[in-house]
Amino acid sequence: MFGYVVRRLIGVVIMLLALSLMTFWMFTKAPADPARLMCGKSCTPALVEADRKQLGLDQPFWSQYARFLVAMPCGGLYPNEGPILACPVLDNAQTTQTQVYCSPVSLGYTFRKGECVTTLIVEAFPVTAALAIGGVILWLITGIGIGIFAALRRGRWQDRISMGGALIGYSFPSFFIALLLLYFVVLTWHLLPYPKYVPFSENPAQFFQTFLLPWIAIAILYAAFYARLTRNQMLETLGEDYIRTARAKGLRERTVIYKHALRAGLTPIVTVVGLDFAALLGGAIIIESVFTLPGIGKLALESTLQLDLPIIMATVLLAAFFVILANLVVDILYAAIDPRVRLV
Repeated sequence: MFGYVVRRLIGVVIMLLALSLMTFWMFTKAPADPARLMCGKSCTPALVEADRKQLGLDQPFWSQYARFLVAMPCGGLYPNEGPILACPVLDNAQTTQTQVYCSPVSLGYTFRKGECVTTLIVEAFPVTAALAIGGVILWLITGIGIGIFAALRRGRWQDRISMGGALIGYSFPSFFIALLLLYFVVLTWHLLPYPKYVPFSENPAQFFQTFLLPWIAIAILYAAFYARLTRNQMLETLGEDYIRTARAKGLRERTVIYKHALRAGLTPIVTVVGLDFAALLGGAIIIESVFTLPGIGKLALESTLQLDLPIIMATVLLAAFFVILANLVVDILYAAIDPRVRLV
């Protein structure tokens, strides 16, 4: 087991390095010129060139990438002329009046907002994490419950209604569901106040009021998919020989369903949950924008509209990191459940 985990960790490190290299290269080739954006409206070609030199954009690609990698664990100075050849002493970081020091883990500096990118990510992440965790809990309870209910009533009217409702819910785009909830629940029926984010530590009641509709919007979309997936897995598992053997031994139907059938059918669901949860942590752009939640998704959307390349690159790397991490966790869970996986 230990060797399997070590191999997977080495693979994760290699994937992250390759991903960071590809992402960094793509954004260095982007049509938007960071030096031109930093210059503002009243600038000349000479000022653009001076900004390009100050930002280090006149250096070779590998020099810029090395500086980016060193800044992640060590922190970095922005703007900083010349490549960083070694990890600077963090306690003695010397800055000038025109420089800003971003502490580890540094993902760059945005001159448009005048902030370290990591600071903006840290401020936005709790909102996205709360949205993702609440949504996952709600859609798992709802989706798996409906899937089991439909599987146990296969071919009956309950099965048709459940799967028909799931198909309708899965067909609607997330922004349409969010707008419907906002229009009817808040603006028409006045059942809830307009969502306004407040940290849980300041006002728990308002915190849950703010996230209730976003959680429901996410759960409707994902629960529909999980209901169909759970139903199919349950039907496949209930047809296995060991299920018939368990029933022949006289086990209670509840024990057969939940201990044998559901447990065996949850394996592919675990994989999908990990990836969906990682995608939400990377930024639920549409939901956060509709409900004006100051999370990573809203930050990424605003940065895209403003062509703020450091933040865009950081959110892309963050989303990819969560997907890779989710794959690692799923692989370890598989290895713990099925020892044969460790031989792969």
